[in-house]
Amino acid sequence: MQIRILPENLSNKIAAGEVVERPASVVKELVENAIDAGSRRIRIEVERGGKSLIRVSDDGCGMEKDDALLSIERYATSKIADEKDLFSIRTLGFRGEALPSIASVSRFSLVTRKAEQEAGTEILIEGGTIRRVTEAGAPPGTMVAVRQLFFNTPARRKFLKTVNTEIGHIAEVVSATALARSRIGFKLFHDGKPVKDWPPVTDGADRVADVLGKDLRNSLYPVSAKSEPAAASGWIGSPLNSRSTSRGIYLFVNGRWVKDRILQHALFAGYGGRLMKGRYPAAVLFIEVPFDRVDVNVHPTKHEVRFADAGKVHDAVAEAVKSALIESDRPVWEPKNTVQGSRFKIQGSKGDVQETVNQYRIFSARHPGRLVRRSYCEDGSEAESRDPGKNWISPDQGPGQACQGRNEEPATTTSQDREPWVPEMAAPPSGKGAEVKPWQEGLWQKGRFSDLRVVGQFSNSYIVCEADRLLVLVDQHAAHERILYENIRNESRDRAPASQRLLLPETFELGLREAEIIANLADRLASMGFEIEPFGGQSFVVRAVPAMLMDRQIGPILEEIADKATQIGAASDPDAAVDDARKIVACHGAVRAHQPLSEKEMQTLLADLDRCEDPAHCPHGRPTWIEWPESEIEKRFRR
Repeated sequence: MQIRILPENLSNKIAAGEVVERPASVVKELVENAIDAGSRRIRIEVERGGKSLIRVSDDGCGMEKDDALLSIERYATSKIADEKDLFSIRTLGFRGEALPSIASVSRFSLVTRKAEQEAGTEILIEGGTIRRVTEAGAPPGTMVAVRQLFFNTPARRKFLKTVNTEIGHIAEVVSATALARSRIGFKLFHDGKPVKDWPPVTDGADRVADVLGKDLRNSLYPVSAKSEPAAASGWIGSPLNSRSTSRGIYLFVNGRWVKDRILQHALFAGYGGRLMKGRYPAAVLFIEVPFDRVDVNVHPTKHEVRFADAGKVHDAVAEAVKSALIESDRPVWEPKNTVQGSRFKIQGSKGDVQETVNQYRIFSARHPGRLVRRSYCEDGSEAESRDPGKNWISPDQGPGQACQGRNEEPATTTSQDREPWVPEMAAPPSGKGAEVKPWQEGLWQKGRFSDLRVVGQFSNSYIVCEADRLLVLVDQHAAHERILYENIRNESRDRAPASQRLLLPETFELGLREAEIIANLADRLASMGFEIEPFGGQSFVVRAVPAMLMDRQIGPILEEIADKATQIGAASDPDAAVDDARKIVACHGAVRAHQPLSEKEMQTLLADLDRCEDPAHCPHGRPTWIEWPESEIEKRFRR
């Protein structure tokens, strides 16, 4: 066996096979180099899906002649100086393979100039061979043109897809890069025609809406969480605006667009129970990890990364997404009626004072707990006064006094006549042992279902409610399903479940695989209130069930649990199988559609929904409530 050292031209082509998969790979490498060069505006021009031409121009720092010549040598880079840098990558491009690899399989030109130089440098390369190096007039920055990609490797060229497919991949690459760098302007042209223009923006949510769709702008939830070993930020879409594919998911690690299974799984875990099967969220998440705790050198395309603390990163991202959804999914309505005649204890600067709150009410769901004094003019109009300079709200007039206008100073009163100021209440107490006093309950919440006024029931399936200038419909089955699911989950964790023994034990039989799964899950199902025992062969006997299933047929429910556990692989993920069992039990135990409810039952259901962690969705991801603003209803009636 004779060992040979490959010629440089051939080794470059082999490297190109790893780095340059298709025209979109070239665009990605060139745009990342432009970003690393400090560019503020980047222009991408392609012809025939990148098969004929890819040209990337930027206004970055540019290069001197010697540096430009070095940039087309293999393993030549400005971004790594020693071994330590290799394990703490802070830039997008760093391997020093992109330009020489691209140049080896194309007709390549590079024109670059530093701002302080009078002339730039132009380098022409054909198939990896330098044809010309000259001075050239050029603006500051760099322009790289790649013509006839794979012209000298026809085997690679024939695997390129149609023009529409290739330009689609290029657009996706530029879109992802634009999401990660919202302060940089990007322009994409195809065959001389503009495809997309992303001007620089200061609010990243505007760029997200520009890339993923304008309709998404008002349903983006901000994510912001810092923990060890990862911080997560960005935006996620409402579960109500889910999609049929995962193309709306963009994940970034230290500013680098990645396609990572761990992070995608964490995203779905954060949405747990809010998405229906087969639906995907829109999400743009930026995960920041210490540079020395993530390896971006796993693959030449740099789409894959490896975390030193993969499990902790996963949990941190999942918790960040979950927290954002819990915060954003809460209703934001204001109760229809003002608080009338109640009395409570107010902690003010004067000490504990008994105060009647006939003319106070919760002011704005977006400013939780703020109490506002309402005064009424003689003509019946309402006057409102707040002291903007303090966290106090000072009533300006007593009942029956003449109106002096919203912006007038309060009428002069003596200290004996002046009513006590009401402090703007802080966020709810938190932490172990935190106490919420009776007079505080509800005042700090964004909006409570129990604050809604129940109007009636539509089709014996939906609870019709009224809030301030809102019509709200609550799906009674979905809402009750959410309540029962969280009750089952919390009971199995905190205390003995509510279980009911059967007077006549019920037997049922399963298939071989399903019977094995139920036998393995029997102990875990006991934590939900089931008492199941083997009864020979593939048969089982049920002696006790969760109390909510007393009037239900148990055999079909357990068969459904077994089928679901078989689908997800109960042996490999028993926790997921048990959680699905909770969802099934909650679904079968919940009130049905077309089931009449009394007003008291409806009010009780709404109050129970207030205590849920995620009251906005049933465990399977369907919404529990929808709303119509009064303005929308008036619009439909053309008022």
